[in-house]
Amino acid sequence: MPGADWLVLACPLTERTRALVDRAALARLPPGAHLVNVARGEVLDEDAVVVALRSGRLAGAYLDVFSHEPLPPDSPLWQLPHVIATPHSAGFSDGNAERVDALFLDNLARWRAGQPLRNVVD
Repeated sequence: MPGADWLVLACPLTERTRALVDRAALARLPPGAHLVNVARGEVLDEDAVVVALRSGRLAGAYLDVFSHEPLPPDSPLWQLPHVIATPHSAGFSDGNAERVDALFLDNLARWRAGQPLRNVVD
């Protein structure tokens, strides 16, 4: 991570990923790095992010998920100028519901016909 100007978290929450990005991990980023979390809130140590932002280790944090949702009004993240907080909506985009519906219906037809499904993850 020492060469990462941007750290983007997009992993599931498991016992191995809980608090994956903590003070030690953030300290390995170069000064002025940026952090994006579209994974799960508990993958990230929010207190460590606040410290890293205040110290300048992080130049910015773009957070779509939080340990406690909605983000409490007294969270220090609200007060930091280099934080962009969104309401757990990174998975939403124009036309997304229609694409998901179409994929589901196509896979249902494939399953009924005994054909291979699309977008299978093993």
